[in-house]
Amino acid sequence: MFDAPLNRRDLLQRTGQGLGYLGLAAMLGEEALKSSAQAAPVSPMSVKMPHFVSKAKHVIHIFCNGGPSHVDTFDPKPMLAQYAGKELPKSLKTERKTGAAFPSPFKFQKYGESGIEVSELFQHTAQSIDDICVIRSMHADVPNHEPSLMLMNCGEARLARPSLGAWVTYGLGTENQNLPGFIAMCPNGYPITESNNWRSAFLPGVYQGTYIDTKHTDIDKLIENIRNHKLSTEQQRAQLDLVQALNRQHLAARGADPALETRIHSMELAYRMQMEAAEAFDINNEPKHIREMYGEGVHARQLLIARRLVERGVRFVQLWHGEGQPWDNHDDLETGHRALSKQLDQPLGALLKDLKQRGMLDETLVIWGGEFGRTPTVELPAPGSNSGKVNGRDHNHWGFSVFMAGGGVKGGHIHGATDEFGFQAIEDKVHVHDLQATILKLLGFDHEKLTYRFAGRDFRLTDVHGKVVDSIIA
Repeated sequence: MFDAPLNRRDLLQRTGQGLGYLGLAAMLGEEALKSSAQAAPVSPMSVKMPHFVSKAKHVIHIFCNGGPSHVDTFDPKPMLAQYAGKELPKSLKTERKTGAAFPSPFKFQKYGESGIEVSELFQHTAQSIDDICVIRSMHADVPNHEPSLMLMNCGEARLARPSLGAWVTYGLGTENQNLPGFIAMCPNGYPITESNNWRSAFLPGVYQGTYIDTKHTDIDKLIENIRNHKLSTEQQRAQLDLVQALNRQHLAARGADPALETRIHSMELAYRMQMEAAEAFDINNEPKHIREMYGEGVHARQLLIARRLVERGVRFVQLWHGEGQPWDNHDDLETGHRALSKQLDQPLGALLKDLKQRGMLDETLVIWGGEFGRTPTVELPAPGSNSGKVNGRDHNHWGFSVFMAGGGVKGGHIHGATDEFGFQAIEDKVHVHDLQATILKLLGFDHEKLTYRFAGRDFRLTDVHGKVVDSIIA
């Protein structure tokens, strides 16, 4: 093979370290070097074993952007009715000024053998309450969207860190090499803090979430550049084989390069996705009764797609809800929450039933929640926060609810509690880092040992925090 002339960098590198290269060649042997350079590359997304055996193999994370109200969904507080229009006890006051007690406008009802109370907003989801673990004692750090979104998704409120989905795919790889291991679906553009929510940060780029705008139904718009309309599959394969051979030769000559390894994998994945992605995202391949079970609308479609993806081996699927009209109801809470739940409740309930009837719920961890909750008090009129109406709730990071189902969690179970008004978590409190540590445990990882060396230290999702909540694991 003809060797291209040395560029200046290569010349300096080879002449400056020539003796070192001679010594290395003598130690390893010429044949060893040849076989190493020609060895077939191992995909960074190949299936990997976790630290210990666990039921959960896949994750579907439904993120309700904006902060749904826990006292209107999964944490009933009858005391609010007794204090309606009155100030709460001073012992519950925080540094933020709040209004009077605001009783939930929604009715709660007991469901299942467990008798857990759920709001009318999630009556379809509540049909599976015996498979759900409701954590009523969540708490975060600050009552602001951006840092709370980053904390929930990436374990760090301020600095760029890898997302939960990136950590999971880094640790487990994926079972389907023809589809991305981590997919983030959000209709009509990005949520707050945009792609930071599913970024890989200092992890290799191959573990970053692949964004899908599910407002589209046409596969060519849903996944941009999915097809090459100018070259046949055989021509593309031949072209890609040549480029990948050059890339691997370049990589072998320069040692480990995560950016180049990511590029090599991404090009290969893009080619293979042409064959499988179109089928995986086409819900018309589903029987009519399944499509009717999920219902109509973009969120019904993306929840059904989520099931199809994990069924095909995708490791982590995150679905965003609340685009354009987030759960951030500083005013008109009754109207806003009712409209939002109408979009999500039926398909979410269908997802849980569908996974269970297919025998997939035990190995699929379903997570529902937002970045924080909302106050049990009415929000006082303030410039920029509401429209001067006194019928909404402010942000509340002191106490809120998240639920998990399947994947080894204890179904029909309530963990922790907020105070009698729902302001603060007071019993068996669960910080966001604790939730993340528990999710990793359900997937087979010791959260303190799933690390990545960067900038001179070992990083992990939970930073230096996090305790596993063993009592919610079945």
